Amino acid sequence: MTEVQDRKAAEARTDDFLRFPPDFLWGTATSAYQIEGAVAEDGRTPSIWDTFSHTPGKVNRGDTGDLAVDHYHRWREDVALMKDLGLSAYRFSVAWPRVQPTGRGPAVERGLDFYRALVDELLAAGITPLATLYHWDLPQHLEDAGGWAVRETAERFGEYASLVAEALGDRVRHWTTLNEPWCSAFLGYGSGVHAPGRTDPGTALRAAHHLNLAHGRGAAALRAALPGTAQLSVSLNLHQVRPLTDSPEDQEAVRRIDAVGNRIFLSPVLRGRYDTDLYQDTAHLVDWEQLVRPGDLAAIGAPIDQLGLNYYSPAVVSGSGASRDNCHGSSEHSPWPGSEHVAFHQPPGELTAMNWSIDPTGLRDLLDRIHLERPGLPVIITENGMACEDYVTPEGEVNDRDRIAFVHQHLTAVHRAIEAGVPVAGYFLWSLLDNFEWAYGYAKRFGMVHVDFPTQRRTPKNSAHWYGRACRTGAVPRSLS
Repeated sequence: MTEVQDRKAAEARTDDFLRFPPDFLWGTATSAYQIEGAVAEDGRTPSIWDTFSHTPGKVNRGDTGDLAVDHYHRWREDVALMKDLGLSAYRFSVAWPRVQPTGRGPAVERGLDFYRALVDELLAAGITPLATLYHWDLPQHLEDAGGWAVRETAERFGEYASLVAEALGDRVRHWTTLNEPWCSAFLGYGSGVHAPGRTDPGTALRAAHHLNLAHGRGAAALRAALPGTAQLSVSLNLHQVRPLTDSPEDQEAVRRIDAVGNRIFLSPVLRGRYDTDLYQDTAHLVDWEQLVRPGDLAAIGAPIDQLGLNYYSPAVVSGSGASRDNCHGSSEHSPWPGSEHVAFHQPPGELTAMNWSIDPTGLRDLLDRIHLERPGLPVIITENGMACEDYVTPEGEVNDRDRIAFVHQHLTAVHRAIEAGVPVAGYFLWSLLDNFEWAYGYAKRFGMVHVDFPTQRRTPKNSAHWYGRACRTGAVPRSLS
């Protein structure tokens, strides 16, 4: 090490701040159904989440996304909030039934106009837009025709991707095809706790393959329509799976959950294949030879520019026993086809309002894994955050100290990964606003901005101001004490 390097290393050790790369993206994220509302305006038709949330008993207290937080009408206010807080990037999703109401045919220009105006406002505010094409709101017309259980839905997704790319491709550089296809397949078609609420393990596996194929078709459509500078990704909610004990039985449980929780997406996207053990674990549920057609894996495995990683909490499993962890909702049906016998356990330590354990080492472990499997592939933390029991004090503040500590711990883990050579390109706090939290309705608050749902009043929480300082300076303090 040279004298100059020695001095710089000493300065870094005495600096009170963890400083991130100058081009690091500091942002927040949302999804269309959770915030937009206006579910019947400007040509939009129902999605599977409209149908699911209006089905009695599916969502807490019968809540729906009909109004959500009215972002469709308040988007200028919300962009102004982001600008005031100092965010450099914003990840939003496009509502498929707002753009293509039946999931096929020409686009509805009024729907595209909303996203054109939103992106223009973001750019004028100096905020980089990241567009996600699919965040779970499949047009109900396509579900009626078979949904993700049938191959045609993947083909329709490719056509939809072309429409959005043609409309926004001159404005948006960063694109994500799918958000958390594991949830779409296994919570939507396996356990049934998410829309469309089906509960068949074989159908869930078919849905997983067709979602992978949709990523491939969508990525190809984006490549064809976008400039060469566009950055393409898919966002995966990877599971950091740990054994309850060191027993061979519990190690086998980890392998099984890793296969159907992680490698069912990672292997085809990064390597153009499905792993043999996944086939073996699930052969009694689906005919993989018939499901995976020639050319599918080549399409799915076409190179991506970035990988989106969504992380909240690790999983602890054992080979037998009763599950005590219900982080994927309460259902008599398992979201783990072929591994229904695996038991999930509550990890030790502090919990969020979702009863999810707080453990930033899981994020670091996943970043290291991705770097080991695909060295040099940039990773964006496209979701990370926590639900808290937030409320506005009489003084008009929301003192969410726990969320500040959570974000600080996880950004520290990200910084350590960057120091170790992992190319992490950005961090997106989930979420900008308190919103419709899927089957939990409005009972859980993930936002850094508090929303009073009856009045729609927005109040930035203390975490928003803390995170805003990090965004403006590109650094976080080494310690909160």
